[in-house]
Amino acid sequence: MNRDILIGIVMGLLGGFIIGYFIGGSRSASQAPPPIAAAIPMPLPSAAPAGVPASPSLPPNTTEVQARLFSNLQIVAREPKNLDAWKQLGNDYFDTHQPQKAVDAYAKALELEPKNADVLTDQGIMYRQLMAYDKAIANFEKASKIDPKHMQSLFNLGIVYSQDLKQYDKAIKAWNRVIEIAPTSQQAAQARAGIAELSTHLKIK
Repeated sequence: MNRDILIGIVMGLLGGFIIGYFIGGSRSASQAPPPIAAAIPMPLPSAAPAGVPASPSLPPNTTEVQARLFSNLQIVAREPKNLDAWKQLGNDYFDTHQPQKAVDAYAKALELEPKNADVLTDQGIMYRQLMAYDKAIANFEKASKIDPKHMQSLFNLGIVYSQDLKQYDKAIKAWNRVIEIAPTSQQAAQARAGIAELSTHLKIK
């Protein structure tokens, strides 16, 4: 199951900053580095193939997710090498805004399947929620090396560089790779918008 389709970006200038966001996690105002735009709800990854933009949906049913968490915790206690259970735990912790638990569950999944670009990207999103930006970047870069056409890892790399680290040249480089890989995709359209906003921002400064 791929969580990385839950990530997106809203472009525009606000006080001279580019606005971007990761879907699948939220922080209190005291924790979050400004500016972060409000998240747009997106569907669970089962609703669309990996790398394909999906349409909005309601948040996951809390009771159902909690029951699944309980069930999968029991499974991994009995079967510590159950890859699917670890990935599902990571996904459910992701959806219920528990980034550290998601990171830990995805780490267990990666011990069993270290070259899973989707899980690396999902864990990278959670590292970003924890403001561990270096680890997020490392995950996104590793995912893109495993799968050079993995658009979401490259797209998310641009988000961290532009939104969190203000390293705009690296953000533009990552987004240009998205455009090269799939020029007609929604991610490419978002990447072009991001590059345009950054270019405007850099001219204004």
